[in-house]
Amino acid sequence: MRNSYIVKVILGLSVILLGFASCKNKTDKASHAAHKDHQYTCPMHPQVISDKPGMCPICGMDLVSKETNNELLIDSGIARLTRPVNARVIASIPAISAEVGTRIYSSTVNGIINYDTRNQTSVASRVGGRIERLYIKYNYQPVQKGQLIMEVYSPDLAAAQRELLYVAKNGSELLAAAKQRLQLLGMQPAQIDQVIRTGNILYRIPVYSNSDGYILEKSAASQASPSPSSTLSSTAGGDGMASMSGGTTTSAITPTPATPSATPVMLREGQYVSAGQSLFTIYQAQSLVAEFAFPSQLAARIRQGQKILFFPGNDENSMQYGSIGLIEPVFRNGINFTLARVYLKDNHLQAGQLLTASIPVVYTAGWWLPKKAVGRLGNKSIVFKKENEVYVPIVVETGVEAKDMIQVNTDISGWKVASNAYYLVDSESFIKPNN
Repeated sequence: MRNSYIVKVILGLSVILLGFASCKNKTDKASHAAHKDHQYTCPMHPQVISDKPGMCPICGMDLVSKETNNELLIDSGIARLTRPVNARVIASIPAISAEVGTRIYSSTVNGIINYDTRNQTSVASRVGGRIERLYIKYNYQPVQKGQLIMEVYSPDLAAAQRELLYVAKNGSELLAAAKQRLQLLGMQPAQIDQVIRTGNILYRIPVYSNSDGYILEKSAASQASPSPSSTLSSTAGGDGMASMSGGTTTSAITPTPATPSATPVMLREGQYVSAGQSLFTIYQAQSLVAEFAFPSQLAARIRQGQKILFFPGNDENSMQYGSIGLIEPVFRNGINFTLARVYLKDNHLQAGQLLTASIPVVYTAGWWLPKKAVGRLGNKSIVFKKENEVYVPIVVETGVEAKDMIQVNTDISGWKVASNAYYLVDSESFIKPNN
């Protein structure tokens, strides 16, 4: 009986000791695990990580504790406010709605006075030879019909004159054919009669102007067409709310001068020319044309026969009107634009004179926003749509710009957008709009 009691006491003590040992092992393991998860790093060099305190091997600073299992629990009520700043913006800027309805704006374009190419004439050499005398010294020199332009020496023409003298001396029936041949080579009937009468060969054949006007060397004629500058942009000013009374839109497509300056001609005395070679172009001053460069967005709204008001330079007191006679799509110097021509007659304008034109345009589609409400990201246009308490950038398709308003072709009816998009753009962040 006594031995049985002693055995029970010993078994009870053993169980208690085993329990203490197990608890100690669990405590030691938890402490070791916590110590293992606890790391240290350098404040100046975060790439230095250690599992025990010490000094940074790079700068010698004391290592500080680094929590590796930190988790920040965010309240669901403010989760939408903690998104990246390049995806949405928190601001108290006023929100506006887009306007819709028919609008009439007066668009302004630039142009230039040019010669009417329908009335130009060409001066060519009928024979091949050498230029002995050249009386045209610079481009756009005024000439009159019958004026002497140059004198050409041609061996072929001299040989034809010798044949003429031989036929005339022998009284052959081929005299009429010999005269006709010389006329086709450019000699005048009076000159042919002079050769027969005197028996002297004319080695210098004169070339005369066949029209009144301004003469231009053929190699420089390609520069006579206007071309836009490298900048294609639209600027506008004023109050965009005056939609029905007609605002102004300025299209910054500026044509270069149609006429080159009074540059010397490239032809020189002693230079050889070929038979049939076109040497000069003569533009008649009585017929001029006003050429206006329209951007592609505005060109789609103009029609042939449409009236247009224009005035030279900034002299609005000299305003006159005309009708668009030709609309021509042009791609020049890497720029795509449309050239509209207004044919002029009996006016006091001069070739090369710059013009400013105004043409009314009616817009019936799209939504309208102030220009400052639409931001630019490269070739994209964005608006900041208000969703709950934040603004989200969204890409939209824009149209023309008129005064302080811009046309939006994307359906934004029912949207509330920020009144100033540029105010919400952070220059240090990259906006990621929603398409």
